[in-house]
Amino acid sequence: MTEAQSTSTTSARFVTGSTMRHVVVMTVTSSVGLVALFLVDFADMYFISLLGEIEVAAAIGYAGSILFFNVSIGIGLAIAASALVARAIGADDRAGAKRLCTNSLIYSAVIAAILATLLWLFVPAILSLLGAEGRAHALATNYLRIIVPTMPALTLGICGGAILRALGDPKRAMYVTLSGGLVNAVLDPILIFGAGLGLDGAAIASVCARLAVMCVGLYGVIRVHKMIDKPVYSLLWLDTPAISAIAAPAVLTNVATPVGNAYVTSVIAQFGDGPVAGWAVVGRIIPVAFGVVFALSGAVGPILGQNLGAHQYGRLRQSLSDSLLFAFIYVAVAWAILALGHEYISAFFGLSGPAAELVGLFCTWLSPTFLFFGALFVASAAFNNLGRPHYSTAFAWARATLGTIPFVYFGGQWYGATGALTGYMLGSVVVGGLAVAACYQLIATLAHAHAGPDATAVPLQRRWPLWPFSTPGD
Repeated sequence: MTEAQSTSTTSARFVTGSTMRHVVVMTVTSSVGLVALFLVDFADMYFISLLGEIEVAAAIGYAGSILFFNVSIGIGLAIAASALVARAIGADDRAGAKRLCTNSLIYSAVIAAILATLLWLFVPAILSLLGAEGRAHALATNYLRIIVPTMPALTLGICGGAILRALGDPKRAMYVTLSGGLVNAVLDPILIFGAGLGLDGAAIASVCARLAVMCVGLYGVIRVHKMIDKPVYSLLWLDTPAISAIAAPAVLTNVATPVGNAYVTSVIAQFGDGPVAGWAVVGRIIPVAFGVVFALSGAVGPILGQNLGAHQYGRLRQSLSDSLLFAFIYVAVAWAILALGHEYISAFFGLSGPAAELVGLFCTWLSPTFLFFGALFVASAAFNNLGRPHYSTAFAWARATLGTIPFVYFGGQWYGATGALTGYMLGSVVVGGLAVAACYQLIATLAHAHAGPDATAVPLQRRWPLWPFSTPGD
């Protein structure tokens, strides 16, 4: 690719054209690779279930709660890189975007390496806090200590994909996660069964997949878009406060969800390895069934960032509304499929008793509430790209604490594992709704501030939207 071509592909493409089209194209292309990765994780759980040991399935449940931290931290760091690069591109500052891209990747790699070291050292203690015991604890410890050292590689890959989306290249961003999914899909059966490595084989396959994600992501950023400069450490120190201003609250925001999940795991663990195995399967169903909603939160960020940089506030609101409408339609379709197929899912994993009951409850009655998780994800992406990352942090931790702990605790006390899971899902409804309302109000406030004092007479800027899809004249 020539320099001219590279410059063309990094123009602010999201400030014109249909916002719904941008949302759909960015989300679909992003979700292909992401869902492929989740499908491999789903298949990974299936292969492990064939080993026929409930302790192994429970070990994956415990390990999954910790690996969720790993991925969430990487996503938080990627949010900062994406937001800063998208804003620079929207303002037609390619040189600034290139510098921020370089420094964001260095920053992310260093932070990830430090956190991976700490996590590796304290894996056994963390598993004990989650309620893991005996053989399940030993298996989960070994599994995690193989995977955790690749946290920096995964983080660089996630950041690479986010930067590619910020540059308006969703197809190549799709290749990043798709590559990891393909590598894992090929190696899983070979290492688990062919080499007879069992759970260790699944861990090694995940390590290889993470390395593939890093290589493909960095190739797109460095070789295709030529967005890397020779590091200048004085500029790195200069940009560190700006990166940290988004990255720190974004990481805190993203780790709130695994904190909530970890609490749910600890409560469900009180009812035995069977419910934990069912919870582990639910944890694999969610990203596969709702991977498009996860992708939506990453896809809408660059759209909002570019339009903020171009001061297109009407398009900011419309992009948010289109994202929520898209999420509503998708969740409704996913719910219908899960409700009809929950018995096949339980049979696929060989579940019975409490484990199957937990899966059936989620698929039939609880999955529609994921719309509010999606609303929270989209609102968080908006806050991060609109210069209010602390709003994301506040709502995420409200979800992980007030929206999780009392609901899960009392649900578990009254109805056991099914009550704990029900409480976890219902807690998202209030927090997700409030986050979206606050997001619309923020856009109105930004538009009012940009318009200046003469805009004070416009009543819309002073009130909350009646519902997410209302227009400025409603």
